[in-house]
Amino acid sequence: MLDARLSQAEKLINLTSKVNSEVSSSKTKLLTITSGKGRDGKYTFIANFAYILSQKNLRVLVLDADIGLANMQVLFDVKPVVTLFDYINGHKKLQEVIIETKYPNLSLIAGKSGYQYATNSSSFIFSRLVQDILDLNFYDILIVDTGAGLNDYVKEFLKVSTNILAITSTDPSALTDVYSLIKMLAIDKKSLMLCFNHTKNDLVGETISNSLINLAKKNRLKSEFVIKYIGSVPSSENITKIARARKIFVNEFPQEEASFRLHSIVDRVLKNI
Repeated sequence: MLDARLSQAEKLINLTSKVNSEVSSSKTKLLTITSGKGRDGKYTFIANFAYILSQKNLRVLVLDADIGLANMQVLFDVKPVVTLFDYINGHKKLQEVIIETKYPNLSLIAGKSGYQYATNSSSFIFSRLVQDILDLNFYDILIVDTGAGLNDYVKEFLKVSTNILAITSTDPSALTDVYSLIKMLAIDKKSLMLCFNHTKNDLVGETISNSLINLAKKNRLKSEFVIKYIGSVPSSENITKIARARKIFVNEFPQEEASFRLHSIVDRVLKNI
């Protein structure tokens, strides 16, 4: 059993090195967006984030890797007949599972709601999927939307990612989860970008980020690891309403404060990746 685990670990290390090499040689920037818990607005954030990038004339591909939930297709108002699992299972070619949304420059690889995929939890199939997309060398940015928490699927995507953005809220349990993420990433990553959702102002997010940084220092996490606060998105009733209507908030309400904040966050992320 131990030999098997060591073999699996060695495979992941080798694959991680290969994917990181592909990241540096591919024109496609890899950005993984994750969160500590659900109901933090991550899906709506990603949809708007990707839309803003596409409006900057960047080719954007969103990979809905939240295994079993598949929320992104709802927010982009598409009804996919193929999903990432059709490619993983060998039923379709990669290009055949990439769906063009109604927004120019914005494409999606959809997940599948209610799908149970336990057979490949240690086969690193998702890491290879990322590598295959990078090998296309077509998109400017690949956004991987992971599920909430730190299950094996999420850890696999985080392992091969050089740019990681965590979405959290000021809820105590959410902060506990994001600190667990920080402790894990500090082992072998250089940095983590941190964004707060549903906050009253930028100062709240900045203050809590500084508290997390001080806590990391107190617990003697790797000193080279950097937590980068990149902004906060205020609450808005229109965000929820427009998401239910399968529309993009920043497109429908460009003059709202939340839209301005989202644009600012996109610009800060672009400077970091």
